[in-house]
Amino acid sequence: MRIAFVGKGGSGKTTLAALFTRYLAELDRPVLAIDADINQHLGAALGLEAATAPRPLGADLGWLKDHLRGTNPRVPSAATMIKTTPPGRGSRLLGLGEGDAVLDRYAARCPGGGADGSAGIRLMATGEFDSEDIGVSCYHAKTGAVELYLNHLMDRPGEYVVVDMTAGADAFASGLFTRFDLTVLVSEPTQRGVGVYRQYLANAAGHRIELRVAGNKVADPDDVDYLRAQVGPALLATFGHSAWVRAAERGAPKPMDALEPANRAGLNAVLAGLDATERDWVAYHRDTVHFHLRNAHAWANQSLGVDLTAQVDPDFAPGLATADIS
Repeated sequence: MRIAFVGKGGSGKTTLAALFTRYLAELDRPVLAIDADINQHLGAALGLEAATAPRPLGADLGWLKDHLRGTNPRVPSAATMIKTTPPGRGSRLLGLGEGDAVLDRYAARCPGGGADGSAGIRLMATGEFDSEDIGVSCYHAKTGAVELYLNHLMDRPGEYVVVDMTAGADAFASGLFTRFDLTVLVSEPTQRGVGVYRQYLANAAGHRIELRVAGNKVADPDDVDYLRAQVGPALLATFGHSAWVRAAERGAPKPMDALEPANRAGLNAVLAGLDATERDWVAYHRDTVHFHLRNAHAWANQSLGVDLTAQVDPDFAPGLATADIS
């Protein structure tokens, strides 16, 4: 199951993405966290030291593309792959189990784990927007690596991917916003917070997006009433001030059972909403192909000098029943 946390800058989306990731680990659920935000703070929020930060996906695209294309005859070289290139027969399909080459190369282990120590948190990151990128490229060149990864990932029931996305509606610069089973927009009980939700909802119109709202920084029942009046049944959960989160942000997280009951109830609600979704692999792949064709016609064919529409394998049917996961 895949979940994305989105919202305006400062709404607390990284905090909630980290909190939900820790919660899944405490429940002994296999979980991979991905930092796709330009600010790259998710690792710190999960207690990862800078010295043990993962290899950035966005700085190592050549290896990733070459690995993913496998023996797919429709993708003859890594140079012809773009962020939307869909998998086909011969492509390497990925899993979240031990020994996966992509996880071994890009994922770092975060401290902590499940209630009995058996589960752990793995973190992948796009990488920061550094000085070499200034004036040359946009951050979507890095988030494109996440899109490629998710396009080729065959995650199984009971496995979780938690993505901290870029702020605002920036995710709509690619098809990445369609790669999730549930998208949670983190909104403060303010007009600006709700405004970002409405913008996201408008941009997602016509696409298969399960979009819900998590109210954050909720201080009293009036805040909850305001959010419910503004977003209606889309309100999935609410979170208030948390001494537990403050301690974690200072580098001293307590056991998860010390989290405030109201905030734990919010996590329960988010997990229930995620588990209630059901992925349609055929429709999921259809979206992958749709955005690839759009990118091919809009810029990629001309830029690369090849017809990237030929990368679409009409006979490829993704899904766990037939997937050969490398």
